[in-house]
Amino acid sequence: MLDYIKRKWSLSIRVIPIVGIIILFKLIFHHMGWEYLSVNPLFSGLVAASVFLLGFLISGVLVDYKEGEKLPGEMTSSLEAIFDETWILYKNGKAAQARGLLQYLADFTALLKGWFYKKEKTRSVLDRIFGMNEFFAALDPLTKPNFIVRMKQEQANIRRIVIRIHGIRETSFVSSGYAVAEAVILLLTIGLLMTIIGPFYESLFVIGIITFLLVYMLALIKDLDNPFDYYEKEGGNDEVSLKPLEDLEKRLRERLSILDARTN
Repeated sequence: MLDYIKRKWSLSIRVIPIVGIIILFKLIFHHMGWEYLSVNPLFSGLVAASVFLLGFLISGVLVDYKEGEKLPGEMTSSLEAIFDETWILYKNGKAAQARGLLQYLADFTALLKGWFYKKEKTRSVLDRIFGMNEFFAALDPLTKPNFIVRMKQEQANIRRIVIRIHGIRETSFVSSGYAVAEAVILLLTIGLLMTIIGPFYESLFVIGIITFLLVYMLALIKDLDNPFDYYEKEGGNDEVSLKPLEDLEKRLRERLSILDARTN
């Protein structure tokens, strides 16, 4: 329960200190007499423009995020499909090549987990996917062609997913849009700090709410922009779940252990 609450409010906890600093600056500006601007209806227009820009950014990153949610599951499904086909080949003919591919797939699943945390390079993953061809070529004379065709299709799907994930996590959505959003939020905050708003302590509350919402939304968008940033030490809690891949590795290891036990 505590872990769930921590994940749910972690982004808010990261934003609150920033809001506290802004409120502290407002107190300094007020007591130093640096409030030179009067309340202007244009401020509401600037807030609306900021919200519109943030809405544009979040609508863009959500497309990649929703797609990214499906990719680990699709990758897991393709890997297990190849494992199942290979398992059938091994059970029917006890071919050493089939047993080698079963172990290769289990090791490859562990490699993929490391790749998600950037402990392995994308090129290494693609090389390992290509390495399946050695086993397919060895198994081709031992089985019907449609078995190999199905495995090749799943291999191509895994390669497509790896390349897509690499593109999502290496490409930031509209960097110039982020720059404009950050500049607008900064200038709006400076304007609020320099504006005479009364009563004063009510203005602190209003400024705190406005800055919290704007900074929070910008931080959320940056977290959603890369749903695969497990390798970030201070990454958010909005990463796509890798549980399907983790569960698959356990299943493959267990099945190989059972297979070895029966063989011995």
